[in-house]
Amino acid sequence: MAQPDQQPPKPRGGRNLPAAIGVGVGLGAVIGASLFVVKAFFLAVVAAAVGVGVWELTSRLAERKDVHVPRIPLLLGSVAMVVTGYFAGAQWAAAVLALTGLAVMVWRMSTPPENYLRDITAGIFTAFYVPFLATFVALMLAADDGAWRILLFLVVTICSDTGAYAVGYKFGRNKLAPTISPGKTREGLAGGIGLSMLAGALLMQYVIDDGTWWQGLILGGCAAVTATVGDLAESMIKRDLGIKDMGTLLPGHGGIMDRLDSLLPTAPVVWLLLAAFVGS
Repeated sequence: MAQPDQQPPKPRGGRNLPAAIGVGVGLGAVIGASLFVVKAFFLAVVAAAVGVGVWELTSRLAERKDVHVPRIPLLLGSVAMVVTGYFAGAQWAAAVLALTGLAVMVWRMSTPPENYLRDITAGIFTAFYVPFLATFVALMLAADDGAWRILLFLVVTICSDTGAYAVGYKFGRNKLAPTISPGKTREGLAGGIGLSMLAGALLMQYVIDDGTWWQGLILGGCAAVTATVGDLAESMIKRDLGIKDMGTLLPGHGGIMDRLDSLLPTAPVVWLLLAAFVGS
């Protein structure tokens, strides 16, 4: 008897695993090369990622919710925020955030007043959520040992995601937030916190000037929590919009915003703790 056609197993999460690995390696190479060669290159990478992230989020808002955010002032303000944060510091970056919000309000006045409040609220939220939080990456980069601070920030965040996935996949039983992200478990969260704390302790002790291992434990634990909160917040936004991914730019990953979800809220926390522990 003829055997029925057997379909290849579907990748976990519906992702193309080889493509995801290839894109991840490529992104890591670009980030590493730009970070440790010329700081300005990495700053340009951050600004470009912010611009694409803003475009993705505003595009999905328009498509799914009919929310039309003034993109031109938002995109200009986003790049200005990141660059100003690097060259002038957090106070000036906050001023650019305020001016960006004002520009969004004024720009939207050129169209009919229907849904004015809704559109500018979405615009101001986008300005805070994407470029302003990303500005703290530029603030870390501006330090004398900025490249190593960025490395620490990226590694503890990635370890949080990796530890949560590995432990959750193997031992996960109790759902963390079933209505938001059914795949996340409390066991996975514990695994992510543990691996992030270990990575933080090692890097603070051996990579960051004047850093100690116990500071790395605190930093890694806090980073894992904020990374998880960021991931859940992004899941809430996508569920509200009725989409799986924010974009399709990165095969196997989705869009830029799908990679920034855990990084954005973690950046200010890591910056603040580093400033408290070893100075800015």
